[in-house]
Amino acid sequence: MKANKIVVLAAVVGWLVALGPCAADAQAVFSERNISLNAAIEAATASLERCRGDGYKVTVTVLNRHARTSVVLSDDGVNPHTIENSMRKAYTAFTTRAPSLAIGKRPQPELSGFLLLDKMTTVEGGLPIFAGKEVVGSIGVSGAPGGEKDSACAQAGIDKISDKISKALGN
Repeated sequence: MKANKIVVLAAVVGWLVALGPCAADAQAVFSERNISLNAAIEAATASLERCRGDGYKVTVTVLNRHARTSVVLSDDGVNPHTIENSMRKAYTAFTTRAPSLAIGKRPQPELSGFLLLDKMTTVEGGLPIFAGKEVVGSIGVSGAPGGEKDSACAQAGIDKISDKISKALGN
């Protein structure tokens, strides 16, 4: 028994010694892109205005790079479920790096696995926000009569800030 403990201890020490140089060279600070609060407000406002122009009362949620809520705009008289639904759409789009509707097209058992996760949905109306190939946020809209209308409003928000994102990338 004592010999087994010595072998395990020696293996752990050897592993730590081998990783020592890697840990010493590890980067201590990193940079990442994130949607700014101003851009999130601008995107949410443009989405809300588009839906209002089309005659729909909606809630718009914009999530940042860490899937944390940046902005929620809930129109006057909107149904209460739209607050949670818009967040779920945005969260699904962020997590999957694809429109929220796309998750519903995944085959089983992958689909059921995703739907076990909190905040996931298969309902249309959530879109990721990209800076190049990197997801920097997402937007979800809920309340229009049909997911395709929610998606159109979400896209209007992304379109509103796309030039600013391109300029930030140097394009």
